[in-house]
Amino acid sequence: MQVTPIPFAALLHVDDVIQLVPLLILGVLYARRVFTLAVQGHPVPGWRQACFYAGFVTIGAALTSLGGDSQELLAAHMVEHLLLGDIAALLIVLGLTGPLLAPILRIRLFDRLRVLAHPLVAFPLWVIDLYVWHLPVLYQAALRHPGIHALEHAMFLGFGVNMWMCLFGPLPMPAWFGNLGKLLYVVAVRLTGSVLGNIFLWSGMAFYPFYTHGDAVWHISPIADQNLAGAIMMIEESILTLGLLCWLFLRAAREGEERQDLLDFAHARGLELTDARAARAVAAGRGGDLRRRLEER
Repeated sequence: MQVTPIPFAALLHVDDVIQLVPLLILGVLYARRVFTLAVQGHPVPGWRQACFYAGFVTIGAALTSLGGDSQELLAAHMVEHLLLGDIAALLIVLGLTGPLLAPILRIRLFDRLRVLAHPLVAFPLWVIDLYVWHLPVLYQAALRHPGIHALEHAMFLGFGVNMWMCLFGPLPMPAWFGNLGKLLYVVAVRLTGSVLGNIFLWSGMAFYPFYTHGDAVWHISPIADQNLAGAIMMIEESILTLGLLCWLFLRAAREGEERQDLLDFAHARGLELTDARAARAVAAGRGGDLRRRLEER
């Protein structure tokens, strides 16, 4: 018996195409900028490029493999949103560097938009975006209209990238946003997401009647589907939080060691270097630059 393969185009929905085409363009622009920097002698580390492209692959996989199921099951749609707003957004930010963003930031409009990446701005924007889109009226409108669905995904990804920029992005952060500030930021973000996950996990009322037909097809009750979506969100939040806390611990340990090395180096050569200055340089990732200036002196 011969099985006719399904064309790839048949697996895509209109809203998937709307979202994938701009991403493809951005991927090409990223590759072009990486090539330019390499020619100029400022290559982008390979691991950062891998993270960026992995983010795009995650987006494509989420839209193409879960797009159909997300129209029938809330749990599948939750996985899709977590892949877009959390995992893919994080990977994209890890793929960015200052030189990569330099041409964009030279444009006055985009340079002014850097204020959106301030921790006290990025966090509430991310929270509002997360909760407003999960209101039944907007959530179900996105399920019914491809354009609104594409906008929903774009905002989840965009505000997710903006939220992660505070922790991993190349833009300068306020002086108070050190390791303790980052710890409080991570806790606030994860607790906010956990509240929504708990609402889905423990609620005894189905929020989205749109899924009634799909739940029947998959032989699962709407409440069970919603509870499963909440459980998936809670598990993802827990794993991501554990990883972030480990990263913060290792980062604090590395910065402490680098700061002490700078102080010892300056003291051994009779150079003046305050603990505060060394700490600022290390926190900004410029410990090596400070050491070179000390060596020149």
